[in-house]
Amino acid sequence: MRKHRLIFLCVALLFVWSIISQTEPVVTAEGPAEIPTGKYVALTFDDGPRADTTARLLDGLKERGASATFFLIGEQIEENRELVERMQAEGHQVGNHTWTHTRLQMLNQTQAQEEIARTNALLQEILGPGTYWIRPPYGLIKDTQFSWFSAPLIKWSLDPEDWKLENAQADVKAVLSEVKPGDIILMHDRISASVDAALEIIDQLQAQGYTFVTVEELLSIYGTDPYSGLICSGKGPL
Repeated sequence: MRKHRLIFLCVALLFVWSIISQTEPVVTAEGPAEIPTGKYVALTFDDGPRADTTARLLDGLKERGASATFFLIGEQIEENRELVERMQAEGHQVGNHTWTHTRLQMLNQTQAQEEIARTNALLQEILGPGTYWIRPPYGLIKDTQFSWFSAPLIKWSLDPEDWKLENAQADVKAVLSEVKPGDIILMHDRISASVDAALEIIDQLQAQGYTFVTVEELLSIYGTDPYSGLICSGKGPL
Protein backbone atom coordinates (compact mmCIF):
# COMPACT_ATOMS: atom_id res chain seq x y z
CA MET A 1 0.00 0.00 0.00
CA ARG A 2 2.82 2.40 0.97
CA LYS A 3 4.59 1.63 -2.32
CA HIS A 4 1.43 2.48 -4.26
CA ARG A 5 1.13 5.80 -2.44
CA LEU A 6 4.73 6.71 -3.32
CA ILE A 7 4.12 5.87 -6.97
CA PHE A 8 0.96 7.99 -6.99
CA LEU A 9 2.81 10.91 -5.35
CA CYS A 10 5.63 10.77 -7.90
CA VAL A 11 3.18 10.74 -10.80
CA ALA A 12 1.31 13.71 -9.30
CA LEU A 13 4.54 15.70 -8.89
CA LEU A 14 5.59 14.96 -12.45
CA PHE A 15 2.20 16.16 -13.71
CA VAL A 16 2.46 19.45 -11.77
CA TRP A 17 6.01 20.02 -12.99
CA SER A 18 4.97 19.46 -16.61
CA ILE A 19 2.39 22.23 -16.27
CA ILE A 20 4.81 24.64 -14.62
CA SER A 21 7.52 24.01 -17.19
CA GLN A 22 5.14 24.91 -20.03
CA THR A 23 4.10 28.20 -18.46
CA GLU A 24 5.72 31.35 -19.87
CA PRO A 25 8.05 33.14 -17.46
CA VAL A 26 6.58 36.04 -15.50
CA VAL A 27 8.14 39.48 -15.93
CA THR A 28 7.84 41.51 -12.76
CA ALA A 29 6.62 45.09 -12.69
CA GLU A 30 9.81 46.07 -10.88
CA GLY A 31 11.92 45.37 -13.97
CA PRO A 32 13.56 48.23 -15.89
CA ALA A 33 11.37 50.23 -18.29
CA GLU A 34 11.74 49.30 -21.93
CA ILE A 35 13.66 51.90 -23.92
CA PRO A 36 12.18 52.49 -27.40
CA THR A 37 14.55 51.27 -30.07
CA GLY A 38 12.51 52.28 -33.13
CA LYS A 39 12.44 55.61 -34.93
CA TYR A 40 9.13 57.34 -34.23
CA VAL A 41 7.87 60.73 -35.39
CA ALA A 42 4.53 62.53 -35.36
CA LEU A 43 3.22 64.39 -38.39
CA THR A 44 0.78 67.12 -37.36
CA PHE A 45 -1.49 69.20 -39.56
CA ASP A 46 -2.98 72.57 -38.67
CA ASP A 47 -5.73 74.77 -40.11
CA GLY A 48 -8.03 72.04 -41.46
CA PRO A 49 -10.26 70.44 -42.27
CA ARG A 50 -10.57 71.38 -45.91
CA ALA A 51 -12.65 69.22 -48.26
CA ASP A 52 -10.22 68.65 -51.13
CA THR A 53 -6.77 68.70 -49.59
CA THR A 54 -7.63 66.97 -46.30
CA ALA A 55 -9.49 64.19 -48.09
CA ARG A 56 -6.52 63.58 -50.37
CA LEU A 57 -4.17 63.54 -47.40
CA LEU A 58 -6.32 61.00 -45.57
CA ASP A 59 -6.29 58.78 -48.66
CA GLY A 60 -2.49 58.93 -48.76
CA LEU A 61 -2.09 58.25 -45.05
CA LYS A 62 -4.36 55.22 -45.31
CA GLU A 63 -2.43 53.82 -48.28
CA ARG A 64 0.82 54.11 -46.31
CA GLY A 65 -0.44 52.90 -42.94
CA ALA A 66 0.69 56.16 -41.32
CA SER A 67 -0.99 57.90 -38.39
CA ALA A 68 -1.15 61.67 -37.94
CA THR A 69 -2.60 64.34 -35.68
CA PHE A 70 -4.99 67.01 -36.93
CA PHE A 71 -5.50 70.28 -35.08
CA LEU A 72 -8.79 71.60 -36.41
CA ILE A 73 -10.27 75.09 -36.67
CA GLY A 74 -13.72 74.91 -35.11
CA GLU A 75 -15.60 77.08 -37.58
CA GLN A 76 -14.47 74.79 -40.44
CA ILE A 77 -15.61 71.54 -38.84
CA GLU A 78 -19.37 71.61 -39.43
CA GLU A 79 -19.15 71.52 -43.23
CA ASN A 80 -16.52 68.77 -43.06
CA ARG A 81 -18.08 66.43 -40.51
CA GLU A 82 -17.44 63.33 -42.60
CA LEU A 83 -13.72 64.10 -42.79
CA VAL A 84 -13.53 64.55 -39.01
CA GLU A 85 -15.34 61.26 -38.46
CA ARG A 86 -12.99 59.61 -40.90
CA MET A 87 -9.93 60.93 -39.04
CA GLN A 88 -11.04 59.19 -35.87
CA ALA A 89 -12.20 56.02 -37.63
CA GLU A 90 -8.83 55.63 -39.37
CA GLY A 91 -6.80 55.97 -36.17
CA HIS A 92 -5.68 59.59 -36.29
CA GLN A 93 -5.67 61.96 -33.33
CA VAL A 94 -8.00 64.94 -33.52
CA GLY A 95 -7.10 68.14 -31.71
CA ASN A 96 -8.30 71.69 -31.11
CA HIS A 97 -6.85 74.69 -32.97
CA THR A 98 -9.33 77.23 -31.53
CA TRP A 99 -12.61 78.29 -33.14
CA THR A 100 -11.37 81.13 -35.36
CA HIS A 101 -7.57 80.62 -35.50
CA THR A 102 -7.01 83.62 -33.26
CA ARG A 103 -3.89 84.53 -31.30
CA LEU A 104 -4.65 83.31 -27.80
CA GLN A 105 -2.04 85.52 -26.17
CA MET A 106 -4.08 88.56 -27.23
CA LEU A 107 -7.24 87.37 -25.43
CA ASN A 108 -8.43 87.53 -21.86
CA GLN A 109 -9.30 84.32 -20.02
CA THR A 110 -13.00 84.32 -20.92
CA GLN A 111 -12.31 84.91 -24.61
CA ALA A 112 -9.54 82.33 -24.83
CA GLN A 113 -11.53 79.64 -23.03
CA GLU A 114 -14.52 80.31 -25.30
CA GLU A 115 -12.36 79.75 -28.40
CA ILE A 116 -11.38 76.33 -27.07
CA ALA A 117 -14.75 75.42 -25.56
CA ARG A 118 -16.74 76.01 -28.76
CA THR A 119 -14.45 73.74 -30.75
CA ASN A 120 -14.44 71.11 -28.00
CA ALA A 121 -18.24 71.08 -27.88
CA LEU A 122 -18.52 70.44 -31.61
CA LEU A 123 -15.82 67.75 -31.56
CA GLN A 124 -17.56 65.99 -28.69
CA GLU A 125 -20.86 66.17 -30.55
CA ILE A 126 -19.32 64.54 -33.62
CA LEU A 127 -16.72 62.19 -32.11
CA GLY A 128 -17.95 61.66 -28.57
CA PRO A 129 -16.49 62.46 -25.16
CA GLY A 130 -12.73 62.79 -24.94
CA THR A 131 -9.82 65.11 -24.32
CA TYR A 132 -8.99 67.07 -27.45
CA TRP A 133 -5.42 68.32 -27.18
CA ILE A 134 -4.75 71.96 -28.01
CA ARG A 135 -2.35 73.61 -30.41
CA PRO A 136 -2.33 77.39 -29.98
CA PRO A 137 -2.38 79.15 -33.37
CA TYR A 138 1.13 80.21 -34.37
CA GLY A 139 2.34 78.33 -31.28
CA LEU A 140 1.83 81.52 -29.29
CA ILE A 141 0.57 81.52 -25.72
CA LYS A 142 1.63 83.21 -22.50
CA ASP A 143 2.98 81.22 -19.59
CA THR A 144 0.26 82.76 -17.44
CA GLN A 145 -2.40 81.27 -19.71
CA PHE A 146 -1.36 77.61 -19.33
CA SER A 147 -3.61 77.05 -16.34
CA TRP A 148 -6.68 78.23 -18.26
CA PHE A 149 -6.92 74.96 -20.19
CA SER A 150 -7.54 71.40 -19.03
CA ALA A 151 -6.04 69.63 -22.07
CA PRO A 152 -2.37 69.22 -23.03
CA LEU A 153 -0.89 72.05 -25.08
CA ILE A 154 1.20 70.88 -28.03
CA LYS A 155 3.72 72.79 -30.11
CA TRP A 156 6.28 71.20 -32.49
CA SER A 157 10.00 70.54 -32.81
CA LEU A 158 10.38 70.73 -36.60
CA ASP A 159 8.80 73.41 -38.79
CA PRO A 160 9.55 73.32 -42.53
CA GLU A 161 7.55 76.56 -42.93
CA ASP A 162 5.36 74.93 -45.56
CA TRP A 163 2.87 77.79 -45.19
CA LYS A 164 5.53 80.18 -46.44
CA LEU A 165 7.15 78.02 -49.10
CA GLU A 166 4.12 76.32 -50.65
CA ASN A 167 6.66 74.22 -52.54
CA ALA A 168 6.54 70.46 -52.07
CA GLN A 169 10.18 69.71 -52.84
CA ALA A 170 11.40 72.52 -50.61
CA ASP A 171 9.19 71.18 -47.80
CA VAL A 172 10.56 67.66 -48.24
CA LYS A 173 14.16 68.88 -48.20
CA ALA A 174 13.54 70.99 -45.09
CA VAL A 175 12.15 68.03 -43.15
CA LEU A 176 14.57 65.35 -44.33
CA SER A 177 17.60 67.51 -43.57
CA GLU A 178 16.58 68.02 -39.93
CA VAL A 179 14.32 65.16 -38.81
CA LYS A 180 15.25 62.92 -35.89
CA PRO A 181 13.39 60.32 -33.82
CA GLY A 182 10.92 61.91 -31.44
CA ASP A 183 10.15 64.94 -33.61
CA ILE A 184 6.73 66.56 -33.87
CA ILE A 185 6.56 67.91 -37.42
CA LEU A 186 4.34 70.90 -38.22
CA MET A 187 2.51 71.04 -41.57
CA HIS A 188 -0.76 72.44 -42.94
CA ASP A 189 -3.32 70.30 -44.75
CA ARG A 190 -5.04 73.34 -46.29
CA ILE A 191 -2.10 73.65 -48.72
CA SER A 192 -2.03 71.27 -51.69
CA ALA A 193 1.78 71.37 -51.96
CA SER A 194 2.02 70.45 -48.28
CA VAL A 195 -0.07 67.34 -48.85
CA ASP A 196 2.25 66.31 -51.70
CA ALA A 197 5.25 66.96 -49.48
CA ALA A 198 3.84 65.07 -46.50
CA LEU A 199 3.24 61.94 -48.54
CA GLU A 200 6.74 62.09 -50.02
CA ILE A 201 8.20 62.60 -46.54
CA ILE A 202 6.36 59.52 -45.31
CA ASP A 203 7.60 57.44 -48.22
CA GLN A 204 11.22 58.43 -47.70
CA LEU A 205 11.25 58.15 -43.91
CA GLN A 206 9.43 54.83 -43.89
CA ALA A 207 12.16 53.55 -46.20
CA GLN A 208 14.63 54.64 -43.49
CA GLY A 209 12.76 52.72 -40.83
CA TYR A 210 10.64 55.49 -39.34
CA THR A 211 7.15 54.87 -37.98
CA PHE A 212 4.51 57.60 -38.03
CA VAL A 213 2.39 57.82 -34.89
CA THR A 214 0.03 60.32 -33.28
CA VAL A 215 1.34 62.94 -30.85
CA GLU A 216 -0.29 61.11 -27.97
CA GLU A 217 1.40 57.86 -29.01
CA LEU A 218 4.75 59.59 -29.49
CA LEU A 219 4.81 61.13 -26.02
CA SER A 220 3.75 57.81 -24.52
CA ILE A 221 6.53 55.96 -26.35
CA TYR A 222 9.15 58.36 -24.99
CA GLY A 223 7.66 58.44 -21.49
CA THR A 224 6.52 62.05 -21.52
CA ASP A 225 3.50 62.94 -19.40
CA PRO A 226 1.52 65.53 -21.40
CA TYR A 227 0.02 67.09 -18.29
CA SER A 228 -1.94 70.34 -18.47
CA GLY A 229 -0.25 73.67 -17.95
CA LEU A 230 2.91 72.92 -19.91
CA ILE A 231 3.39 73.06 -23.65
CA CYS A 232 5.02 69.96 -25.15
CA SER A 233 7.35 69.90 -28.12
CA GLY A 234 8.95 66.72 -29.44
CA LYS A 235 9.96 64.19 -26.77
CA GLY A 236 9.24 66.48 -23.85
CA PRO A 237 7.98 69.78 -22.50
CA LEU A 238 9.46 73.12 -23.41
